[in-house]
Amino acid sequence: MPLYPLYALLFADAGLSGAEISALFAIWSAVAVVAEVPTGLLADRFSRRGAVVASSLLQAAAFALWVLEPTFTAFAAGFALWAIGGACASGAFEALLFDGLDAAGARKLYPKVLGRVEAAALVAQAPAALAATGLFAVGGFGLVGAVSVAMCLIAAVLATRLPATRHGPAPGDETRTALRDVVKDVRATVARRGVRGAVVLVALLLAVDGLEEYFPLLAAEQGVPTVWVPLVVLVIPLAGALGAWLGGRARHVPVTRLALVLAVGAALLAVVGQIAHPAGVAVVAVFYGIYQAVRVISEARLQELIPSPHRASITSVAGVGSEVATLGVYGAWAFGGTSAVAAGVMLLAVALPHLLGGRAARRAPASQPDGSPASRADQ
Repeated sequence: MPLYPLYALLFADAGLSGAEISALFAIWSAVAVVAEVPTGLLADRFSRRGAVVASSLLQAAAFALWVLEPTFTAFAAGFALWAIGGACASGAFEALLFDGLDAAGARKLYPKVLGRVEAAALVAQAPAALAATGLFAVGGFGLVGAVSVAMCLIAAVLATRLPATRHGPAPGDETRTALRDVVKDVRATVARRGVRGAVVLVALLLAVDGLEEYFPLLAAEQGVPTVWVPLVVLVIPLAGALGAWLGGRARHVPVTRLALVLAVGAALLAVVGQIAHPAGVAVVAVFYGIYQAVRVISEARLQELIPSPHRASITSVAGVGSEVATLGVYGAWAFGGTSAVAAGVMLLAVALPHLLGGRAARRAPASQPDGSPASRADQ
């Protein structure tokens, strides 16, 4: 989206203060936390593909509102729409992808495909940043916003072409379950030792991505001239794309080795604070590539543990945890910069084998071939 690297400037251009912009971010996070699990439950109960389509439509509405009515109230309403849209796709997309591959007899390809998806999303930041520069020069925020709305609508149309798979009771079945019972089932599944640990791990890993907000500041601290920061910082998501792609191909990495790799990444991040040289950006890029590889592998293993009927809901639980944990990342940065964040990542590396490598995680299959939950003995 061309608007991504410019929307903070749009807010400032409309006359908002720093405190007001921070308030908008707070509204964004708060609505996302509230909407995450309900939208996951609805996606599991009705249509995951519909949830992904709705996500793009809501985001298009948010961007259109920002450009047409650049006021604090409109910005806040747009962030609320964007947060709900993001919650619609969070969990639903991963569930749709996993069950779609499972139905096609290609379940083992999920980590590889997920890695490619995450890599593509990161690589796309480069042309989006370049497009934002050109579009803004030609038509200002109005043209940037219009193109972003168009991209959201195109994404919605493409999402309608994704294959939908049956994952739960059909609307007319006698086995229709009340929403209260669904919530109870989801809680019981999350409480299983293997699933619980994987959900916590994925939530904490997703929260580490909050560091992305500080990449420009990191580059400036390393001595990169302001004019070159946007281009220099692009090396970080590109390294992340490579890491995500490699993570998708590393299906059977032992959890102890995975923890060691993450610990190496944490050590590299800790060193960055001591470099004070533009080369430090390259070190951050290596860390980010390692982090993305570990995240993709962990997310794939979480999907292996989740019963199909509750896949979007439980993935959304991890999303809620990540939103809350991201606040910890922001606090760590405020307290001690990269060193404090690196210490948190190191602690996560130490905990990783316990969260992802328990006996239950190794033994419990996600579902039977017909999509039903695993037996009590397996759980």
